[in-house]
Amino acid sequence: MGFTGFGEKARTFDLEAMFEQTRRTAVERSRKTLEAREKEEEMNREKELRQNEDIEPTSSGSDVARDCSQSSSSDTSISGSEESSDSSDELIGPPLPPTMAEEPVDRMEQAIGRLPPPLHEEEVDGDDDDGGRGGRVGTHGGTLSSYIVKNIALDKTDDSNPREAILRHAKAAEDNPPGRGAPNVRRCACVSAEKVFASLPQVERGVSKILGGDPKGNNFLYTNGKCVIIRNIDNPALADIYTEHAHQVVVAKYAPSGFYIASGDVSGKLRIWDTTQKEHLLKYEYQPFAGKIKDIAWTEDSKRIAVVGEGREKFGAVFLWDSGSSVGEITGHNKVINSVDIKQTRPYRLVTGSDDNCAAFFEGPPFKFKFTIGDHSRFVNCVRFSPDGNRFATASADGQIHIYDGKTGENVCALGGSKAHDGGIYAISWSPDSTHLLSASGDKTSKIWDVNVNSVVTTFTMGSNVLDQQLGCLWQKDHLLSISLSGYINYLDKNNPSKPLRVIKGHSKSIQCLTVHKNGGKSYIYSGSHDGHINYWDSETGENDSFTGKGHTNQVSRMTVDESGQLVSCSMDDTVRYTNLTLRDYSGQGVVKLDVQPKCVAVGPGGYTVVVCIGQIVLLKDQKKCFSIDSPGYEPEVVAVHPSGDMVAVGATDGNVRLYSILGTSLKDEGKLLEAKGPVTDLAYSHDGAFLAVCDASKVVTVFSVADGYAENNVFYGHHAKIVCLAWSPDNEHFASGGMDMMVYVWTLSDPETRVKIQDAHRLHHVSSLAWLDEHTLVTTSHDASVKEWTISY
Repeated sequence: MGFTGFGEKARTFDLEAMFEQTRRTAVERSRKTLEAREKEEEMNREKELRQNEDIEPTSSGSDVARDCSQSSSSDTSISGSEESSDSSDELIGPPLPPTMAEEPVDRMEQAIGRLPPPLHEEEVDGDDDDGGRGGRVGTHGGTLSSYIVKNIALDKTDDSNPREAILRHAKAAEDNPPGRGAPNVRRCACVSAEKVFASLPQVERGVSKILGGDPKGNNFLYTNGKCVIIRNIDNPALADIYTEHAHQVVVAKYAPSGFYIASGDVSGKLRIWDTTQKEHLLKYEYQPFAGKIKDIAWTEDSKRIAVVGEGREKFGAVFLWDSGSSVGEITGHNKVINSVDIKQTRPYRLVTGSDDNCAAFFEGPPFKFKFTIGDHSRFVNCVRFSPDGNRFATASADGQIHIYDGKTGENVCALGGSKAHDGGIYAISWSPDSTHLLSASGDKTSKIWDVNVNSVVTTFTMGSNVLDQQLGCLWQKDHLLSISLSGYINYLDKNNPSKPLRVIKGHSKSIQCLTVHKNGGKSYIYSGSHDGHINYWDSETGENDSFTGKGHTNQVSRMTVDESGQLVSCSMDDTVRYTNLTLRDYSGQGVVKLDVQPKCVAVGPGGYTVVVCIGQIVLLKDQKKCFSIDSPGYEPEVVAVHPSGDMVAVGATDGNVRLYSILGTSLKDEGKLLEAKGPVTDLAYSHDGAFLAVCDASKVVTVFSVADGYAENNVFYGHHAKIVCLAWSPDNEHFASGGMDMMVYVWTLSDPETRVKIQDAHRLHHVSSLAWLDEHTLVTTSHDASVKEWTISY
């Protein structure tokens, strides 16, 4: 039985915008309808008076209308008759109460809220005539109360009369205007995401990584975790991140039109979303099969999509992008299909490559299996048609690349004879003029082939380390890109094969911590990740690199910069490292081995470093251990050193902060206990040393005044989940906190009710660390392996 499609199209609504539009529409239409009825009533009364001059005129309108308007005047009452109006503005269902219709528009705006300008109709689904599939935001036919509207006081009531919900919300807004009894939350108008330093591709040894090309030639695509990263190919520091997948994303491909991107994840979900708007609205969502999607291909008219991967009953599907209706069957394989491509000229052809060592050739549409190609002896990792459609190539783990006729599927030649590479080939990409082919191999090389004469033009040797294996490639305009096992993206130079033009570095694993430091007049961001990798970023340009030499071998838990300009980092490899930020070179001398795994590190003047370990507090002076508190009787979690260097604050899981004074080469317990509202997760002194901020797992930030003997100064509420990090602004008046709720708050010390809220700072992942570059620039990071800069205005 053939494949017949799957499910309905997904619909995406901006609910808050829909509410505003529905509210405006309800008020305006009801007012117009009632005005029309009133005018008609007046005309009828005048007609009756002319016909019956001896009859004394009476007030029109029902008792209901008079009760609602609280007026007996015939000029202002509204008829309560049930006769329908022929006006095109007539609403289905009862009109709004007369009081709303009679009040001036500004009175209605006061009750309901300032009416926004009319929304432009935004197409959500192209099939306007298809009743169950789509509509337009603003012309949607369902009732507003059919939807759960977050953060708006609308409850689901009588589905036939959504006006009740609107009026109830208006009454609530009138009774509780903004600012009464609620914190003055400064929302996104005060915040802008200035820069996004994106993560590297998530790679796996022995598995090809697909780079998606932009038909317009401006961007390229790859995936990491649940994110799709869009980067400018000329300036990779310009990046955008799509974060709407619920599972790990494997592949993303532009539609040939350039207006949409299709991305597939490990659960088998395919999402098609818009590229022209910042919000990346979802167009359609499908589930072609239950299993990992490994590759996607579009027809040149952007109307058909082929999807392949690790299905259970089948390994691929090909269907119409706007309905999900099948346009053929992908058969002929008995194992996972790794790759698919469609000829970009008519007549269409489709080819697939599989773990069964074979490629399959299809004709269509509807696409039908024609024959199997068995020229390879190992997994077929990649298949690609040339842009002109005359040929297609298959690449395999056996190190061979075969070229075939694009229309008939006949074998033309094998590049390089019996072997194109000494290792398995993971990816191939054609040049725009269809004459050359770029290949990426596990033998740590990439090659350019002249297909017409079957010869190697250029060989790029990427290195000798196992991390230099090449897992993916892309040829777009004049740019040749390859992906190494390290996750680095290489811009290959045809004129100098021994050295890439540029290497994009960064993180491919979750970032645990960051800090900032000025060096040579520039501000740099230092970030440490789950795999022990430390990267530094130029905060202006996004240019980044890693330290030379061998560094941490496990997760970097915390970093800070001491007074001598050294980066002090602690790691799960049981070490504390001191790295010179001028040389940016890991040194064998700057390593302190600890007895217990460290959690947090803080530095003070005079060469002091305090390290909190599991069940232990360690004091270092001049990179040497000089004192430790073993088994302190509680579990220390975080530590901060006062800017003067004479006091240490240690936060614990029991919800208390303990103070220690530094006396030479020892720590003395001051016997003072500061109570937080829950287990302490982070703490920090203000730069002037006047205040200590403590955040906890109970979603509260407590600030203590140092000058007042660490008396509680203020308490700050707002997070919806555990707070994990905080940092003071250089102005000592503001501080920022980040939590498991994916939100960042910027608090004002003197007024807890005034705060700036950054919602969904890192979608799908909590904020793991933050720091201030200056008084108005905040840097955040998360487990999505990206770093973001925010401009804050007060």
